[in-house]
Amino acid sequence: MRKLKAWRVLLAGIVLAAVLPAAPAQAAAAWSCPEEHVCFWNGFNGTGGRCFWDIRDPDWTGGSIVCSWATTQNVRSIWNRGTDTRFTGVAYYLNKNYVNRVGCTRRGVRGNLRGTYKVLSHQWVTGVCG
Repeated sequence: MRKLKAWRVLLAGIVLAAVLPAAPAQAAAAWSCPEEHVCFWNGFNGTGGRCFWDIRDPDWTGGSIVCSWATTQNVRSIWNRGTDTRFTGVAYYLNKNYVNRVGCTRRGVRGNLRGTYKVLSHQWVTGVCG
């Protein structure tokens, strides 16, 4: 009797799923990035998976904010929406703990990167950027 009841519940769920329309997939708007943050995407032109911070992060895989795709996908675009005039830009690094700097994006600038590397840490910098 239990097997018959479980089968009916399963069948009802299948029928209900077939009758109800699927919700349309909603993509985030390109270049969506909160002010005073730096945003990185795994797609060009501010698309795809996005990770963003309003602080520096020495470890994208184990810090206070974890970027789920950092070890498996390359960074392809960035927007530095930082507003603090003490900093010239955001530097980003191939390794944790700010090792092997691969680039720097000035405050207020957004754009595509080469898309051929993964980033595991970043920090706001006061020196030369770009």
